Amino acid sequence: MDKVNARYDSTPEKKESKASTQRAKLHFGHGKFRIFGHYVHAQFLLLAVFEFMLVTLISYLVHLTFVNLEQSAMAYAASILLPAVLLSFSLAAMGLYDTRQRQCLVGVLSRLIVAVIFGISITIGINFLFPHTYGGYAVLPVTALSSLAGLMLIRALFYGFVDGKLLQRRILVLGAGKRASYIDKLRRKADMRGVDLFGFIPLDAAEKSRVSKSRLVFSNGCIRDFAMKHDIDEIVIALDDRRLKLPIKELLDCRMSGIDVIDMLDFFERERGLIQLDLLQPGWLIFAKGFSPDMFRAFKKRTVDILVSLGLLVIFSPLMLLTALAIFVESLGRGGVLYRQQRVGRNGCPFDVIKFRSMQTDAEADGKAQWAQKDDARITRVGSFIRKYRLDELPQLWNVLSGDMSLVGPRPERPEFVSRLNHLNVLYDERHRLSPGVTGWAQLCYPYGASDEDSIQKLQYDLYYIKNHSIFLDMYILIQTVEVVLFKKGAR
Repeated sequence: MDKVNARYDSTPEKKESKASTQRAKLHFGHGKFRIFGHYVHAQFLLLAVFEFMLVTLISYLVHLTFVNLEQSAMAYAASILLPAVLLSFSLAAMGLYDTRQRQCLVGVLSRLIVAVIFGISITIGINFLFPHTYGGYAVLPVTALSSLAGLMLIRALFYGFVDGKLLQRRILVLGAGKRASYIDKLRRKADMRGVDLFGFIPLDAAEKSRVSKSRLVFSNGCIRDFAMKHDIDEIVIALDDRRLKLPIKELLDCRMSGIDVIDMLDFFERERGLIQLDLLQPGWLIFAKGFSPDMFRAFKKRTVDILVSLGLLVIFSPLMLLTALAIFVESLGRGGVLYRQQRVGRNGCPFDVIKFRSMQTDAEADGKAQWAQKDDARITRVGSFIRKYRLDELPQLWNVLSGDMSLVGPRPERPEFVSRLNHLNVLYDERHRLSPGVTGWAQLCYPYGASDEDSIQKLQYDLYYIKNHSIFLDMYILIQTVEVVLFKKGAR
């Protein structure tokens, strides 16, 4: 019987099955993969783990040197882990784990310094509120300086030897026509960080190639054998006319051999964090995972909205009072401090958004709705400052408490703009499936929108959020918003 089993295990089919399983395990974690519905990058996840371990080790060594060991075990562990956790949070808040970052080393260094200062400052505040977490006067300065040096070293090694070089997903694109050219045009490192593009296979000799000639490859036979030979992890379907040319049998062979096969829209969703409208087909929207209402998820989101907005109102109340006073003094008491403007909310229902007034009282004297422009003459001096640091948005926390808005979601637009944008793209109205947000995925990924074209571009990111939103993604966006505020990204 053992001999029979041995002969069975050695059959080509069994060997191929084992090879496929091993191949899947070998390439797991390459490129990007989903966590709670959102795509994260394997390189940056690994970097975050290493940096957390480094800061924890540094904090432990510093405590071992300077801290009196008479502390209780719980207090000792808390004083070690607190700086590590808060520094990791600060690194994320400064956008240092954002795969879209395009900062030079100087920009990364400045963010590292700000992150360390920010993290240590929060630690000092918590030490003041909870003295048992205090390790001594020398602990935090030494931890901060040592951590900064260690983080700089890790970042230098990461950008020199890992970023864009390891843990990439090697892809082969099926097609070389118009749809395939969208991938060929991806030149920014931020868009192709987790991808090693092997090339494009034209399946139809009559099809006009629209990709770079240097990227054309020819299988000259079985696609599966070609893909296995060149260690391809994934095949992206980018055919202009799939119904006539899609090689179903060969792609099934690839899939059963451990090579992923995905649609082009899924590729763009994963790599760029958007729904590519130019390539969108109605069938994809109907059958794609996501876009489904979830009562429990909605309950969790509303709970987080109430708790976090209450906390932020308490924390920022002194700043809000100062902002209101500055607006009042500048305007000499003429005109309101707060500004109400009608916006379109969930399910198309209108509501009044509340903001600090940043423009002159006669900003739209002609009665026509206008986008805010760069160096807009209607913006006051105080308004210019509070718009740069998004302080004018703080009163919207009342809109969150009232239920008109959420902390995270598509930004609410004016009815005049919505009416026009609905005619430009039939999917624009889908933004109103969720409550509008104070901040959102489009605000992180796209600069300030001041035109109809910008709004349609941002729609691609809004649709991604609507499809994949979760508490995890909301927390990620809220943390990343700190960088947007501190570094005045997209302010106008």
